[in-house]
Amino acid sequence: MDIRFTESRPSTIGVEWELPLVDRGTGDLAPRAPAVIAAVQERLGDHDRVTEELLTNTVEVVTGVHETVGGATSELAGIIGEVIDAAEPLDAQVMCSGTHPFALWDQQEITADSEHYTTLIDRTRWWGRQMLIWGVHVHVGIDDRDKAVPIMNAMLAYVPHLQAFTASSPFWGGTDTGYASNRALMFQQLPTGGLPPGIDDWRGFETVVDDLTRTGVIDGFKDLRWDIRPSPGWGTLENRVSDGVSTLHEVGAVTAFVQCLVTALSDRLDRGESLPSMQPWFIRENKWRAARYGMEAEIITNAAGDERLVTDEVHDLVARLAPIAERLGCEQELHHLDTMITEGASYQRQLRVAQESGGDLRAVVRHLVTELRESL
Repeated sequence: MDIRFTESRPSTIGVEWELPLVDRGTGDLAPRAPAVIAAVQERLGDHDRVTEELLTNTVEVVTGVHETVGGATSELAGIIGEVIDAAEPLDAQVMCSGTHPFALWDQQEITADSEHYTTLIDRTRWWGRQMLIWGVHVHVGIDDRDKAVPIMNAMLAYVPHLQAFTASSPFWGGTDTGYASNRALMFQQLPTGGLPPGIDDWRGFETVVDDLTRTGVIDGFKDLRWDIRPSPGWGTLENRVSDGVSTLHEVGAVTAFVQCLVTALSDRLDRGESLPSMQPWFIRENKWRAARYGMEAEIITNAAGDERLVTDEVHDLVARLAPIAERLGCEQELHHLDTMITEGASYQRQLRVAQESGGDLRAVVRHLVTELRESL
């Protein structure tokens, strides 16, 4: 199978942010996305910036292509402002986290008249219906098709960093799961979800897609739901690790982190270097540790099996990536990762609010709604 890769300007970015709608009175999920999406599309005169998702409680906000993180977050703020305004007359509010604190999966509506989602649910059944989860996807432009797979493989070493700092799904159906990111482990139950298989180069990627297509696992490469994957149509590498991030500042920080990491790895390839990789079993273990322990995870840092606290690793990475961040114009956003170490990730804030409110998870929803609005 010959898969064309649309080469992009290096380090350009695009962001997709999945946002659940909640009822103003109850805090439960509200199936009002179709009306909100229609209203925003009419206001913007653009059908590409807000789109439907699997469930009718979700609006996905999509940026255009940007050179800088600041440009992307500025566009996100404007679009989300329109979503909030459109939701207001419908008694709906906008929040974001990897999972809803207490909503039940079997009470949610599937988006109608979508062959894609109908096929997904028909195939995945119970597990597919359980996908009451939200995430943030960051695309970074790649200027050479042959860089895509080596950079993807090297980026797997940073899955726990991204997972820990964006972890925002400690609750599931009203239960404290004991995980910082329950979403991470839920999502990988889908047939092509989770970490990508071992692939050496672009020809290997084409072979995997061909095999999975011929055997009916997927209809095309867009059905690959890997945590990190090439996106040939856009000419990007797409990070899909992140939970639904709760504030615009944190989305900016994660976007800057991904942009800087991909750029650093691309630069190394340009210099003729080989990119490092870790054993698949270390990568899987790191993902689990980050999902379980979040910011307190001790992660494996290299093929030799050395271990270190994930927050210490990220703090040092921010310093090492500073010259690249300066070049890309995202120093402020990248340094917000250090602020997150001090202030805690979303899952920690949610747990704190739940404890302070005597376990009332409606207070957690109100906190998430307020946190997102104030960050804009």
